Amino acid sequence: MNHTIKRFDEELDKLKELVLTMGGLVERAIGNAVQSMLEQDEALAKRTIEQDDEINDLEIECDEMIRDILVRRQPAAGDLRLILGIIKVVTDLERMGDLAAGISKAMLTSQENPPKNFSNLDIMGEKVQKQVKRTLNALSRGDTNLSMKVIDKDQGIDKLYKRMYREMLTYMLEDPREISSSIIVSNVAKSLERISDHATNISEMVVYITRGHDIRHVEHDAAEKMLSGDDG
Repeated sequence: MNHTIKRFDEELDKLKELVLTMGGLVERAIGNAVQSMLEQDEALAKRTIEQDDEINDLEIECDEMIRDILVRRQPAAGDLRLILGIIKVVTDLERMGDLAAGISKAMLTSQENPPKNFSNLDIMGEKVQKQVKRTLNALSRGDTNLSMKVIDKDQGIDKLYKRMYREMLTYMLEDPREISSSIIVSNVAKSLERISDHATNISEMVVYITRGHDIRHVEHDAAEKMLSGDDG
């Protein structure tokens, strides 16, 4: 997208770069949080919690840059769509960072009674990390096909979470001594499920930024038709 004011192009590029930097920190935080829980790594959990401040600082920097652009440039059409989309993306990234920090805090709590069974937490962690990586790649490239893949795969993560939740209930019923640790593992799985939801939100914004279609609350098949131009 070319502008008569070169400085405006540079500002938009810098904003996108800042958002992707924030996304990279969030992606790493999620991986570290899951690893700290699975390996009961106290030091890694504490580092992940501390690094959440970095993510929050980038959120503030992005918000300030956005306000400055809106006031001075008064963007329209595709540029305005980009700014509006990024506002939502930044919010989702910050919440993902908070959830990663929350997982690490849960790990520290679990040290009082370390979990004996993590169910499929390792598998779920891996799947969610892939979702985050995909959605950041989609954002970087403006890739709506990859965005739709993220949205489609979110259902599988929802099903995995429900299966894990049922397994945790079974462990608690079989051995009441495992109640506290099973609740922690279940809560971590829920946090991962929510992270995947936020990745889905970002992918929906990529579609909005790139194609101008708001597919939030739209059935997947209908969204696919909308993007292919077959919307009825």
